[in-house]
Amino acid sequence: MVQNHWDNDQAANGEGLATLVYRSNLLGSDRSVVNIGGGNTSAKTVEKDFKGEDIEVMWVKGSGSDLATMKKSNFTGLKLSDIQPLLEREDMSDEDMVAYLGHCMIDASHPRSSIETLLHAFLPFKHVDHTHPDAIISIACADNGQQIAEEIYGDRFVWVPYIRPGFKLSKMIAEGVQNNPKAELVIMEKHGLVTWGKTSKESYAKTIEVIQEAETFIQQKAAGQKLFGGEKYTSLQPAAREALLAEVMPFIRGKVSQDKQMLVTYNDDEQVLSFVNSIEAQTLSQIGAACPDHLVHTKRAPLFIDWDPQSGDTGVLKEKIQQGIADYQQEYLAYFERNKVAGDQIMETAPRIILIPGVGMFNTGKDWKSANISEQLYYRAIAVMSGTSVLGHFVSLNEEESYRIEYWPLELYKLSLAPAESDFSRQVAFVTGGAGGIGTATAYRLLEEGAHVVIADINAEGAADLADSINQQYGSHRAFAVTMDVTKEEDVKQAIAASIRQYGGIDILVNNAGLASSSPFEETSMEQWNLNMNVLVTGYFLVAREVFKLMKEQAIGGNMVFIGSKNSIYAGKNAAAYSTAKAAEVHLARTVAADGGALGIRVNSVLPDAVIRGSKIWDSSWKQERASSYGIGTDDLEEHYRKRTILNVNILPEDIAESVAFLASQRSAKTTGCMVTVDGGVAAAFTR
Repeated sequence: MVQNHWDNDQAANGEGLATLVYRSNLLGSDRSVVNIGGGNTSAKTVEKDFKGEDIEVMWVKGSGSDLATMKKSNFTGLKLSDIQPLLEREDMSDEDMVAYLGHCMIDASHPRSSIETLLHAFLPFKHVDHTHPDAIISIACADNGQQIAEEIYGDRFVWVPYIRPGFKLSKMIAEGVQNNPKAELVIMEKHGLVTWGKTSKESYAKTIEVIQEAETFIQQKAAGQKLFGGEKYTSLQPAAREALLAEVMPFIRGKVSQDKQMLVTYNDDEQVLSFVNSIEAQTLSQIGAACPDHLVHTKRAPLFIDWDPQSGDTGVLKEKIQQGIADYQQEYLAYFERNKVAGDQIMETAPRIILIPGVGMFNTGKDWKSANISEQLYYRAIAVMSGTSVLGHFVSLNEEESYRIEYWPLELYKLSLAPAESDFSRQVAFVTGGAGGIGTATAYRLLEEGAHVVIADINAEGAADLADSINQQYGSHRAFAVTMDVTKEEDVKQAIAASIRQYGGIDILVNNAGLASSSPFEETSMEQWNLNMNVLVTGYFLVAREVFKLMKEQAIGGNMVFIGSKNSIYAGKNAAAYSTAKAAEVHLARTVAADGGALGIRVNSVLPDAVIRGSKIWDSSWKQERASSYGIGTDDLEEHYRKRTILNVNILPEDIAESVAFLASQRSAKTTGCMVTVDGGVAAAFTR
């Protein structure tokens, strides 16, 4: 049950914008109260205009922001006296409304105001909250919802039949409240809740109180009932689920990426499994969205795969997934054709939500964040349906109105606020030796161009620290750390399986894990020899093989970049084990390139030399050994390497990262089996 978390010590003093921010964040912090990205709040204050005169200003949520994370800069201030005369109008188009409200802004730098700005302006209350509580939408989406609301609230509510947000809905709400002096709340059919108060605290408290009343009623009705008609299937055990996820997620990812590449995430918590395993899940899931806010992110309905998890037949499951996605896309195209109007541009046809009994819910999106938004919104839809199923029958918008919401310019405007996509948007990179100098530089370089990055390293703490730092800088879940010893086959398989469960697959492999040893040939031990071969040859083979299998399953191509060395070509003095291993490594890359061409998998190598700064290798005995072989001190080594280059330069990790980014990008789309030297020019190591 939702709780009142208002804290007078945390709330800002007064009833101005700062207190509105606090109230909004508090409401948004509970997703059972407000959908991610949805809802809106307002406060009416008195401010000084540019002439120093007092004016009444309404602060309202700006379009495209989220109540949970909003700051002052996400609100728009509008001159209320300019808006209130609109209440006398009979009608107003969306386009005219947006244009008019643009002229009412007290500061042109503020964001465009919420679609539902007039809802707040037309109500004669200082503070107004519009939310989408699960319990309220359960009532709003029940075929007997108005009757249920009467049982709970008596004559304290206004019921507004469904109409798309905008001028007409705002006016209907205002007139409904005006005609009912006892009204404390408005329930918007198939949409949500509106509450208000004299103070910010009072408005918040009323929202929570109204929701609690609905929750209590639903809980009482649910007592003794079988949720969603009871269980039809039984969930796979956690270990079996994990194994299945690693097998089918790349397959799903490939099938949903035919129009545009997508990431895939999943949710298999108890609430999701209870729904997908139920008798009514398939029917309920196809009725439609639980709320207009969901449609843009979840489409009208998910794809339900009718598969018996107890059969354990993954071959049958894949066949059903393939056919299901193909049918879904064909049906979506027909839906678009039936409802389109001039100027509409079709969005991705692939499902945003896929439900599989015994396994859970799969979510697709252009990045982890988008997939997570779809997941959160459908999770809320499940909660709504669980409430509605004990009250009556779940109902939703019809097809035409669903389309009008999904392709509504005012909703699409929110999506247009997202940053433009870059070279590696929609892609996942797996970087071995990711916590080292070259690995770190490569991760950041790919992140700059939109990639999600898996930091794979034997140094668990270093990988985790780097991933945390990246996520703080670039946003949640842009990086993911896995612990992996490249010489251990099971480690490699588990790390890649974990990466699949995180993002759905891998598009770019940077085979970078490394070490080095130096000794006169006759003093080279079997231990040194085997260590170099195990890490630089066997390790690169194991990782490349597992990623190759994954990419083949995805069937959308891919890129591998092996980090070789100048020693791959030029036999360095006192480095037999290292040079031999590096030579084998780049030849391995060429063989993988030969095998991968028909699958669209490109494999290239970067050959650096003497990347000392930030390198873990050069922090080992290798630095002393190389200096000794040249008869110089360790402090002179960097200068020695610079002077021996044709370009008279030192090589930095960022230089290697730049070449990796080039080889993994579309700029080198017709290049495979290539070796690129990044060594400042070492004539003895020229490849041709």
